[in-house]
Amino acid sequence: MGKNEIRIGKAGLSKEVAEEIKRRLEEEGEVMVRINKNLIALGEDRKEIAKKAAELVSAELVEVRGFTFILRKSKGGEAAH
Repeated sequence: MGKNEIRIGKAGLSKEVAEEIKRRLEEEGEVMVRINKNLIALGEDRKEIAKKAAELVSAELVEVRGFTFILRKSKGGEAAH
């Protein structure tokens, strides 16, 4: 796993994961997020998880591919805190 990569586990998109995404966006500008396959097996939709994550951290959703999505710091400058 790369240094700007974050994993969403079985617990889903928790407050702690959202805070880590925000922190990494501030540091790196772009973050790759991997979704645990077991979360999808529980009925969660990967595209909805990606959209929700982008909204929570005020980031731009760049791409969803398989169980991975990419978020980029919003063009306004900063990810919301």
